Parts: sequence; structure tokens; C-alpha cells
Amino acid sequence: MEKIFDNTETAFALKSDTELERAYFLFKMIKSEPLVRIGTAVTNFALKTHMPVEQLIRATVFDHFCGGVTEEDCLPTIDKMYTKNVYSILDYSVEGKEIDTQFDLALQKTVQNIQFAKEKESIPFAVFKPTGMGRFKIYQKVTEKIELTEEETKEWNKVIERYEKVSKAAYDNDVPLLIDAEESWMQDAADDLIESMMEKYNKEKAIIYGTLQMYRWDRLDYLKALHKRASEKGYWVGMKLVRGAYMEKERERAQEKGYKSPICENKQATDDNFDATVTYMVENEKLALYCGSHNETSNYKLMELIAKHNIQKDDKRIWFGQLYGMSDHISFNLSDNGYNVTKYLPYGPVRDVMPYLIRRAEENTSVAGQTNRELMLLKTEKERRKL
Repeated sequence: MEKIFDNTETAFALKSDTELERAYFLFKMIKSEPLVRIGTAVTNFALKTHMPVEQLIRATVFDHFCGGVTEEDCLPTIDKMYTKNVYSILDYSVEGKEIDTQFDLALQKTVQNIQFAKEKESIPFAVFKPTGMGRFKIYQKVTEKIELTEEETKEWNKVIERYEKVSKAAYDNDVPLLIDAEESWMQDAADDLIESMMEKYNKEKAIIYGTLQMYRWDRLDYLKALHKRASEKGYWVGMKLVRGAYMEKERERAQEKGYKSPICENKQATDDNFDATVTYMVENEKLALYCGSHNETSNYKLMELIAKHNIQKDDKRIWFGQLYGMSDHISFNLSDNGYNVTKYLPYGPVRDVMPYLIRRAEENTSVAGQTNRELMLLKTEKERRKL
């Protein structure tokens, strides 16, 4: 397989010299764990005490990792990336809400994004997080099979209604819908809801997609069991594959509560699990794959499988995806070679999107190799431009 991810000219073609310098500066900062910790604490304090820091955040980390404050804000970025055949997924990245009005707003935003996507060829999917549609604690109680009070039953029924509304909107508008995964101790409730939506709306093709976090050692077995149920009932399974975002939290909770950690024992086991699941999805019928990975080896693996099985590079059953502001060397080189590629484009009010941005910074810090790779590529491109 030809190695395509070293081409920095293609990777950063859309970045001006100024944007290239800003990206290099940001990743240098993110590389330092103490700086990220201090920066996170100072930012949280500044936002809580209503200090006027939004402009500073907007000019640095926000504009690098986010598309804007509103959907309309994101349009120039969406259109710009589409000139290089990189598609966008609008992600309303407001997290950790607790009340119905906020869940209803997230529902409204997701339905709007579905309608938006129907009109824009450059937006092939819509997306939401389970906790955008209901409280974490209610998912947890349902997952743990704890009997709900009368009030909680009403609350859970509202969550089911929101899933139904957004899934029907996706089906009616023919826009595939990605539903993210969260912590393991609430995930079963979300998975069961997602499966019921797949059964209802995925009869002809994948419209509803769940998410598998492949740092969990049980996810391939879960997928195989789901695929068997789907085959018996005659519907498609759509899945987004990611490595996962809550590893430290998962391990700490397992240790604290004395149960076996749901996380693979090491990075190699996670990588093997990810690649085995990609292989299973490509080699079996009625499965649609969204491969959300910043790992070069895993992306090459999927490219090899596509070639091996004589699948068209632009077959809509297989998509590659990365987050906006990261791994441009993967996204833009894949699209330049004819594959289906998306960027997750987060947006929302600066204050509300901060938990997302802080998680991005912390993830990049913990995956040192990835940050070093970004820095090396940015440096290579800066030097290439000087020459």
C-alpha cells in the first residue's frame, strides 16, 4: 500500500501561513501536560467568574478546533473543505446539560442539522450524543436495571420520544445519523435504544449508526451478536468505530468499584480490536462503516481491505472520518486519493463548547505520539513553503 500520509502540501493546502503558525503554536502548547492542566484550570475559572476571555479563546483554540458559534458560522469552513472533496459533519458540541429545555434544544438543533444536510451535498451525516437527549443518570439507571420511579419513567419516555423524532427526521430526509458513545456504565441503555431505531429505519440501508469504542474489549462480540439479530430481522447495521474518549475515567471507576475494567489491557490490544472489527465490517454483508480514526495504520488497513475486496473507493457504505483541527494529513490525502472523508465540525456558544475543547486538549496531551506527529508535519510544511 502506497504511503500517502506524508504529503504535507496536500494536507495543508487550505491553511494560510498564519493558520499554519497558529496550529504549530497550539500543538506545542498541548504537548506540555502541565501547561494544559494550568490552562484548563485558568480557563474554567475565567469562564465561571465571567471574565472577558471569550475573544481570546475564540482567536486561538476555539477557531482551530471548531467551525463557529452557529451553523451559519460554519458554512465558509464547510465550503472551503469541500473544494478538496472533504465533507463536514456539523456537531452541536454542548455537553453536560441536565434539564428538559436543554435536551429539547439539542433535539431541535439535530433535526435542523438533518434538514441542513439534506440541502447541502457537502454534509453527508448528522450526529448527536446520547446525553444531549437525556440525563446521564437516567441512562445509568436503565443500564443498571434499577427500577425507575414514576417520574423517572416519564423522563425516560421523553428520551425515547426524542430518539424517535430525530431518527424519523433522518429517515424522512434520507440523511444518515451518527449517535455517539459515552461511558460504559450508561451505554447499554443507549445501545438498546439505537438498536430499536436501526430495526425500524434501517430496512433498506443504514440510516441510524451507533458507535463502538474499541478500547472496550467486549465491543466486537457485541457487534457480532447485533449483526446476527439484524440478519434474522432483515435490517442493516451502521456503526461508527472510534478508539474511545474516557479511558482514564473507565479504569478508575472499575478499580474503585471492584469490577473488571472494560478497557483493553494495552494500546496494542486496542489497535488489534479496532482493526479486527474494521475487517469484520468490510467482509460481512449489510454493515455500513464509519471509520473514525486518527491512527495512520488503521486507515491504511481499511484502504487495503477496500482494494482487496474490489470495493469502489467512493462506495457510500464506507466512510473515513477525523476531527476538525487534527490529522489533516490523513483527511486531505485520503480525499485526494478518491475516498469518502469527513471532518467532524463542532460548533456552539464558546462557553458551552469549552468541555469539548478541554477534552480535546487533554486527549492530545495523553497521546504524545499523535501530537509529535502533528508538530513534525506542520514543521515539514513550514520548511517546504520557505524553500
